[in-house]
Formats: sequence, C-alpha cells, structure tokens
Amino acid sequence: MYRSMHPAALVAAAASILIGCSKGDTPPSDSAASLPTPAPAAAATPNMITFTAKEYSFEGPDTIAAGLTMIHLNAAGKELHHVQLLKLEQGKTFADFETAVKTGAPPTWAVPYGGVNPPAPGGMAIATEVIEAGNYAVVCFVEGADHVPHMAKGMMKPLTVTPSTASTAEPNSDVTVTLSDYTFTLSKPLVAGKQTIKVENGAAQPHEVVLVQLAPGKTMDDLKKWVFDMKGPPPGRPMGGIPAFMKGKNAYFDVDLTPGDYGMICFVPDVKDGKMHVEHGMVTQFKIS
Repeated sequence: MYRSMHPAALVAAAASILIGCSKGDTPPSDSAASLPTPAPAAAATPNMITFTAKEYSFEGPDTIAAGLTMIHLNAAGKELHHVQLLKLEQGKTFADFETAVKTGAPPTWAVPYGGVNPPAPGGMAIATEVIEAGNYAVVCFVEGADHVPHMAKGMMKPLTVTPSTASTAEPNSDVTVTLSDYTFTLSKPLVAGKQTIKVENGAAQPHEVVLVQLAPGKTMDDLKKWVFDMKGPPPGRPMGGIPAFMKGKNAYFDVDLTPGDYGMICFVPDVKDGKMHVEHGMVTQFKIS
C-alpha cells in the first residue's frame, strides 16, 4: 500500500439539504383527505468526472461545477495511485501551492477534502461527495518502494470548482463507517454483494479509509509489515475508499464484495507525533461469508 502526508487544518462542513414545497391554492377542507401523498424526492444526479492516473501524472478536468460529484479514478499505471483533493483556502491558488510544497509538506491552508483511494492497477474506483466552489490541488501522496510520494515526482494538477446551483443532496447509503481516533465503526456489518458505504469523520483531525481484499491466508498484520518494506508481492488488493478529509464532511463509495477476508486501514499521519494512524491501531479486519 502506501504512506500519505496530509496537513491538519479544519475544513467547513458540506451544505445542508433543503427540500421546499411548492405553493398553490389551498384546497377546500372537505377535499384535503383525498389529496395524494407526495412522492419521495428523487435522488440527486451527481456531476460525473474522471481522472486517469499513471506514472506520474493525472489526466482529467481543469474546471468543474460545484455540487454533488461522482469521481471516477481510472488506474492506468503499473503503480498504485489515488486522487487526493486539497481545498486551497485563504484565497490561495495552485501556483501558491506549487511554491509552498517545494519547501516541504503541504501548507495548512491546503485542507484535505477527500477524493478516491486506489484500486488495483488497471482497475477503477469511484467515490461521491459534495464539492464546494474554490481552488483545489489534485495530488497523489502514494509512495512506491522508494518511499517517495508521487506528488514529489510531479503528480499534481490544479482544479477550479465554479459556483453552481446543482444539488448538494447526498446519496442514500447502505452502511455508514465512522472514522475516529483511532477506530473504524460500522453502523452494521458489511455483506456480500453491491452496497454504498457512507464515510463520516468524527475526529478533529483528518482520517481516511482504504479498503483491502486480503490474499488467501493473509491478515492485516501482514499488510502492515509489507507497507514498511514493500518486499515481495502485496498481501492484499486495494479496492478504493476515501482519502483524508476533515470532520463535518461526508463521502461515499460503492463496493461489490465477494466472500473472503477484508480490512480497512488509515495511513494518515497523526497531528501529535507524525506516526501513521495504523501505527496507533487504526486498522480492522472482517470476513464476508
């Protein structure tokens, strides 16, 4: 897998959902009982965008409209890559970001904003979230065997999100995963088949979820060991997830699980000691029957 570096600034929550009623003539009192029950509101249709990741660049849009957005990550390279969105606050631009990272880690005004965590090379992962208007950097913090983040090899691009009246209504989900210091809490067990997972961060610092399907006979302890030396074949296959984001924001990803052993893991560095959250125990393993 990979180790990622994320800043620890606070981000604003996504907009709330407002469902209005149309105004019309008031019906006579004796006809009120015969009025039909309003149909449930239809699910919002998200904007669709695609980023293609390879060594060491992204192909994808430079400008999108704000609102509910479904992000497709096409893994066209031989290495693992993800799409980490960083929202550039305080009026900063991508040029400011490029200048800042030349001297070290991303600045605190580059706020983790989700995105899509890696599928296996040659695969595709999809995530959905509400994206606010503003300037963003699209980066890859994934490391290879040399332990150099792909961003340091030039894997980053600008993204401008323009104001829009598009829906900010979030999709329905089957299971909620809550991220905290330092655990994954599921609202109910995952099962075989297709399902939508809602990911919410309940902590004051950024967290992520990487979903992994373990190879037969392997455990998440094997994966933790492999991450540090990257010797031999990986003990699991990444299946996407949501990169680092702050409290108050939600993100969603779809999975299609077959029987076997799986795990969730967080590689974000801790704000207190810089150790990855997996080193603080933020890892879990589960079985799908």
